[in-house]
Amino acid sequence: MAILAVGVSAMLSGLALAEPAKLTIDRLFAAPDLSGATLRGARFSPDGKLVTYLQGKTEAKDRLDVWAYDTATKRSRLLVDSASLVADEGKLSPEEEARRERARTSSLAGIVDYEFSADSRFLLLPLAGDLFLYDLRASNGASPVRRLTTTAAAETDARFSPRGRYVSFVRDQNLYVIDLQSGRELAITRDGGGLISFGIAEFIAQEEMDRSTGYWWSPDERRIAYTRVDESSVDELERFEIYAETVKVIRQRYPAAGRPNARVDLRLHDLGDGSDRELPAATAGEGYLARVGWFPDSSALAVQRQPRNQKALQLLRIEAATGESRVLLEERSDTWIDLHDELTFLPKRRAFIWSSARSGYDHLYLYDYDGKLLRPLTAGAWMVTGSGRERAIEAVDELRGLVYFTANRETPIERHLYVAPLDGPTAPARIEAKIRRLSSSAGWHANAMSADARLWLDNFSTPDEPPSLSLRRADGSLIDVLVANRLDDAHPYAPYRASHQATTFGTLTASDGQVLHYQLTKPQGLESGKRYPVIVEVYGGPGAQQVRRAWGGLFRQFLAQQGYVVFTIDNRGSGFRGRAFEGAIYRRLGSIEVEDQKLGVDFLRTLPYVDGTRIGVWGWSYGGYMALMCMVRAPGHFTAGVSGAPVTDWRL
Repeated sequence: MAILAVGVSAMLSGLALAEPAKLTIDRLFAAPDLSGATLRGARFSPDGKLVTYLQGKTEAKDRLDVWAYDTATKRSRLLVDSASLVADEGKLSPEEEARRERARTSSLAGIVDYEFSADSRFLLLPLAGDLFLYDLRASNGASPVRRLTTTAAAETDARFSPRGRYVSFVRDQNLYVIDLQSGRELAITRDGGGLISFGIAEFIAQEEMDRSTGYWWSPDERRIAYTRVDESSVDELERFEIYAETVKVIRQRYPAAGRPNARVDLRLHDLGDGSDRELPAATAGEGYLARVGWFPDSSALAVQRQPRNQKALQLLRIEAATGESRVLLEERSDTWIDLHDELTFLPKRRAFIWSSARSGYDHLYLYDYDGKLLRPLTAGAWMVTGSGRERAIEAVDELRGLVYFTANRETPIERHLYVAPLDGPTAPARIEAKIRRLSSSAGWHANAMSADARLWLDNFSTPDEPPSLSLRRADGSLIDVLVANRLDDAHPYAPYRASHQATTFGTLTASDGQVLHYQLTKPQGLESGKRYPVIVEVYGGPGAQQVRRAWGGLFRQFLAQQGYVVFTIDNRGSGFRGRAFEGAIYRRLGSIEVEDQKLGVDFLRTLPYVDGTRIGVWGWSYGGYMALMCMVRAPGHFTAGVSGAPVTDWRL
């Protein structure tokens, strides 16, 4: 049974009797979303019985509630109504505003985040600066809601302890826990404030390392590792916040390149005896505390440490009882090491899975607890990589000896779900032969699996098909379609179907022989003999990919409807193509990328419908920098440029 299915399917290219409607800038950003129905943040409950998601109210689409789809009955229901918790959310704290900005939820109200307890009984709900506990098994007549905090200051980064006895959070730059049995609140730290904070990820960790937290529970709930951050040595700079009608000058501690970073120390607090001590091995020297975790038996921390030049990454084991440390493994590169979140422990095997690009591509490797390599799990000229910033390992079935992961094995412009054995051959060719692809349709699969690796949520799209969501078994067989999102007459995009132009894909060869992927969208109804102007859309920086066989190119559709050919090529230096491809721009920013963009323009000029004298370029962020560099370094190729939010000074 579909949760959200809009009518019957219709051909995307269906003929229209009247002049087909064309997109406008205002319509691109207006409601309802042209991409159609989606389930925001769909995830499995820990026991796999529910798929929960956030959905807006009928009368207020941006005020979100928690809904649940029962995987057994295939029915959905409202789980938590945000209005039942608080009527007025009030003003967000600066910390919460910053967290929502990074999570791209600034414009939303109601419940924008939540967490399950490990037993799937309780939900922890941050709302209006306070914390609420919701009992999904409350007896008839009993209120399921328990308000945990009623403070003027907001609680952030709240979560359950691993076994569900405690709730932890940060308030006023200090770390706290609440014992859910007694209701007692305990301050783990008391000295936070001003330039000192506890349990909060520092600016660099949040902006550059995708680490959004500063504390970590041990699995047995006895200890908490947490950061102490001192920003007193960081330069204070002025920056502008630009609004529609005004500009504000903000003073901010900002660690510029080559200048002092915040001092980050890792500490360990014992809830049993109250002891608290520093773990100096975690942050030796001027390096970065990249990741922190625990071994499953709570005996030691697993800490990832990186030097400031980012050319190495160490995985350390730090004993919880003594603080003694040793390096389990180390990655090195002549350019830089990309961080990842693929460290996955297998307690029954006393082993862990680790991701490494040592072969030139990101692949999975199995190690024992002492850091001894047991075997590679994946191999080949492709990457184990998520659909975005999500981790690539979706689930591990220790009992059956299987690891499920997302990768781009067939082509870099798609993502699929795969499964590989934990026990198998070690020769690369034989490893590849053992890997099975589970997703079938060509396109972009954003995947999520239940903790027991039995069920799989498949969020699928193509450039011509908006995202649909289906529930599948681990073998790929379909259980139910949760969101069909068909492009029929009731779909928000229906008025624009007749104007929609197919995206074509192709490849070019760079000067060093590497393959570059491009995508191209042409104006509708090309006139014979007429030549059209081109807009080249560029990003081109590390860790990003523009050319994807996925939905999401509606601005490109708008430009094509204005009579432009729209072209994008992922130059060397862009992400998810391997170490040599991405690292080609090391200490050569703005040169290799421009060379590849010029190659794309040279190709465009061979097309009979392209006006080679009217080719413009535009980009945002690193793409804004690229637009500037293309204009400066290739004026014979580009006649116009638009640079949005560019990097203009690498010292910052």
